[in-house]
Amino acid sequence: MFDGKVILVTGGTGSFGKQFIRTVLSRYKPHRLIVFSRDELKQYEMQQGEFNHECMRYFLGDIRDRERIMMAMTGVDYVVHAAALKQVPALEYNPGEAVKTNIEGSQNVAMAAMEKGVTKVIALSTDKAAAPINLYGATKLVADKLFIAANNIRGARKTAFAVVRYGNVIGSRGSVVPLFMKLVAQGAKELPLTDPDMTRFWISLPQGVEFVLKSFERMRGGETFIPKIPSMRMADLAQAISPGAQMKNIGIRPGEKMHEVMCPAELSSQTLEFHDHYVIQPAFYYQTRPDYAVNGLNEKGVPVPPNFEYNSYNNGQFLSVSELNDLIRHAKIEY
Repeated sequence: MFDGKVILVTGGTGSFGKQFIRTVLSRYKPHRLIVFSRDELKQYEMQQGEFNHECMRYFLGDIRDRERIMMAMTGVDYVVHAAALKQVPALEYNPGEAVKTNIEGSQNVAMAAMEKGVTKVIALSTDKAAAPINLYGATKLVADKLFIAANNIRGARKTAFAVVRYGNVIGSRGSVVPLFMKLVAQGAKELPLTDPDMTRFWISLPQGVEFVLKSFERMRGGETFIPKIPSMRMADLAQAISPGAQMKNIGIRPGEKMHEVMCPAELSSQTLEFHDHYVIQPAFYYQTRPDYAVNGLNEKGVPVPPNFEYNSYNNGQFLSVSELNDLIRHAKIEY
């Protein structure tokens, strides 16, 4: 679907952006593939390596700057919105910056896409946006709602908006796996655990990219797409990285949950289950409402039971220590 098309990725120098671009270049022949980000060094480094394809374009800019993102959107067919501030403690200390980027910046992206006639937009979300308890999750929830609501104000414009929500990405920068691996490499005999019984959803970077690509084909506009992915226990993760290591329980940090949620029970009446994913339907849709039970690939979904909740604790699929070890070994994690 991307052959001959123009694609823009906000936050395109990040882990997801690079994997998405790598996959698109290997599978399609886009007319242009635009990286929009504010870090000139990361853009320079991308251009020196595998991302110097003739279709690549690099736009320096910040999603906070509406005029700049409007300019970058000219002639664009598809947008992936991956730019965000994500570090939970940093955003608790700098709340205004979180609002400016994650909320106001996201609004700029949505409005620019609409004004420039983009065909489809997918915004990346996080499990922390479901029943959020920290500022990061709260700003991402607002961003999700901005993109979903954009379908109601587009009028005669063709742009369709959807959201993709998933859990922890294996080995993403600033996450626990690179931290543990660095500590082990430095000879640490024990690993710090917030709580050994803590659970998290787990997805690899290629899996996340594949789900976004599939969601572009599935979407009608207004959906929040949620993949069915396994959970893991923090104690098992520590053992997978350093078998036999001692664990030091340091307690849950501010803004953390014991277990994450992706489909809240309060939204069960809006939730549909498909064979490999869930869809949360929009609460409001003021134009002709699509039949979300049949998606763009003609896959059919069914309503979930009342009070159904998809969380990392009640998930029917948990990764074993050996499975975690295999995933980590193949993830090419930098630390």
